[in-house]
Amino acid sequence: MKRREPMKRTADKAEKETDKEVFAEISLDHNGTDSADEDDIVDADGNLIFGPFETVDGEDGEEELPEIIPDYASDDSDEETNNTIGNVPLEWYAELDHIGYDINGKKIPKPKGASKDALDEFLDSMDDPNSWRSVLNKLEGENVVLSDTDLDIIKRIQSKMIPDKDYNPYEPTVEWFSSQTETQPLSAAPEPKRRFIPSKTEGARIMKIVRAIRKGWKKTTEELKEEKEKALPKFYDIWAHSDPDAKDKHMHIPAPRMSLPDHRESYNPPIEYIPTEEEVEEWKALDPEDRPQNFIPKKHPNLRSVGAYERFVQERFDRCLDLYLCPRMIKNRINIDPESLIPQLPSRKELEPYPTALSVVYEGHEKRIRCFSVDPTGKWLVSGSDDCTVRVWEVLTGRMVKSWKFEEPVQDVKWNPNAEFSILAIAVENDVFLVNPGVSSKEVDEVTDEVFANIWGKESPSKIDWKKPSAAASALGHRVILNFSKNVTTVVWHRKGDYFSTVCPDAGGAAVSIHQISKRQTQNPFKKSYGLVQKVQFHPKKPWLFVATQRYIRVYNLIQQDLIHKLHPGVKWISSMDVHPQGDNVLIGSYDKRLCWFDMDLSSKPYKTLRYHKSAIRNSTFHRTLPLFASCSDDGTLNVFHGMVYDSLDQNPLIVPLKSFKAHEVVDSLGVLHCEFHPVQPWVFSCGSDNGAFVLKLFA
Repeated sequence: MKRREPMKRTADKAEKETDKEVFAEISLDHNGTDSADEDDIVDADGNLIFGPFETVDGEDGEEELPEIIPDYASDDSDEETNNTIGNVPLEWYAELDHIGYDINGKKIPKPKGASKDALDEFLDSMDDPNSWRSVLNKLEGENVVLSDTDLDIIKRIQSKMIPDKDYNPYEPTVEWFSSQTETQPLSAAPEPKRRFIPSKTEGARIMKIVRAIRKGWKKTTEELKEEKEKALPKFYDIWAHSDPDAKDKHMHIPAPRMSLPDHRESYNPPIEYIPTEEEVEEWKALDPEDRPQNFIPKKHPNLRSVGAYERFVQERFDRCLDLYLCPRMIKNRINIDPESLIPQLPSRKELEPYPTALSVVYEGHEKRIRCFSVDPTGKWLVSGSDDCTVRVWEVLTGRMVKSWKFEEPVQDVKWNPNAEFSILAIAVENDVFLVNPGVSSKEVDEVTDEVFANIWGKESPSKIDWKKPSAAASALGHRVILNFSKNVTTVVWHRKGDYFSTVCPDAGGAAVSIHQISKRQTQNPFKKSYGLVQKVQFHPKKPWLFVATQRYIRVYNLIQQDLIHKLHPGVKWISSMDVHPQGDNVLIGSYDKRLCWFDMDLSSKPYKTLRYHKSAIRNSTFHRTLPLFASCSDDGTLNVFHGMVYDSLDQNPLIVPLKSFKAHEVVDSLGVLHCEFHPVQPWVFSCGSDNGAFVLKLFA
């Protein structure tokens, strides 16, 4: 069948045409006004779609149809629909009064009720019993009711079954090809003549290669191999490029030999090698790793009386493990001066001033002193003890100036760091007392009393009860009493003096509380606790809160209410925590004798871990103005260090041990329970036992 090749209609131009223009152009072509032939079918741009073709009668005398072009056979033009807009978006007809055009190019008006709202559709669905099986045909704008056959097909598709229920996927296989090997060829035609005649094309290629070899333009494989062998020297020095100073290194190291038996391993050892019953009991009490030998020497009358060694197989197995698992290698000894490995530290004279000797002893408490604090001016010292008393001392003279008696032992006491106020926070069991000690100037005491007098006129919801003390307690200096549900162990002040935080480890999510005096308000910043809270500290410059649990330290931003840092000290139980005055370094003490220095700009792991104490560390603290820090332990020692923090980020902090004081005696496995620096002077205070009395000491 002869025909002219059709020209494809471009898709880009078809998308830009409107329906009306397409029908108009096609109607002109059929009227013969275009330049195309009468039998041609063209589009709006005059591109030829189908040309004239000839019909040929088939074998059965039927007329053959023209060949189908794949591009137009794969579309959905055979769909039975009155709307012939094709792939034109229906949104274009949203504001028109018709929804498209029929095959004759006439407008198809929108059906009544095409633009229904949700309420109308709901009412129609209630009136129409076939609404559950109706589907909206957007192209026609009408609802089509699905037949039972259509519903059955949909159910089968949802059940992941074959849509056609009459289709059998397990029909018997049709053997289109035989599975048996035939002995006769498929074709008995004779071999063609061209298979026995040499190819002229291959002959021309071969003559071209032969001509190149004769004239020397191309060389054979044997000639190339000979030239390559001639280019290489027959003899050469394989060590010419090696290191002339290299020596023959024999890396094999024989296994160490077992030690020879001595008199103790004899079947008849001398009497002095036979242990007594007490020595045997001591040998059995030791761990297997600590025993000097793995057997007890025994005396036998003759060799025939010696029994089998019960640990023979175990010792042979341990010997094999030593040979297999213990590596043996040669290590070159490096000649280095040991003194060059020690870091160059400045002399202690250059690091003065720092505490060097005992200056003042404060006596008066009858039981163990648990806590103390120094006021921001440095003139007064307050201490709390297990004898249920809180006492105020004069720092320079050691004279006790004031005392309060409570019903329970004092857990913690802290002086307000703001010098404009004179406030003591005293933690006693489940209560926290805010006290005006009355030892400052008259102006400071009046300002302090005025602050407490103004808070009672305000109504502010609080989770903690703020109680006003009685008249007798007010005369003693008590101003506010905060009652908690659990035991309070720690009180920490904010640098401004208006906020302070308390720790109740057994309170769960309410373990940490933040209180504001001016508003008489208490807040619990955490809904749940990530561990047993030990200590908390405020950042000296930023609105950050450091929370120390047993093994981790979390740093929270109180304004953003988000976790910003998590420090990993690598200790078993944190006992104390303090923040450097600049805020970028943190000091951690632990009950497993470790003192960790953190540089928060460097890493979340300790920059230095110091192990100068032999027992649990009770407290660690920074000096507020000088580059000093100290730690105290249950071994009775108080260690003072130089800790310089530089402004440059290129230089790490300098840590130098300065002085170790044998501050107090160890009584009931408890030594120095607390230490703290003077706010201005290079002095350090400590509390503990001394000659049977419980005292405070000042080292200056």
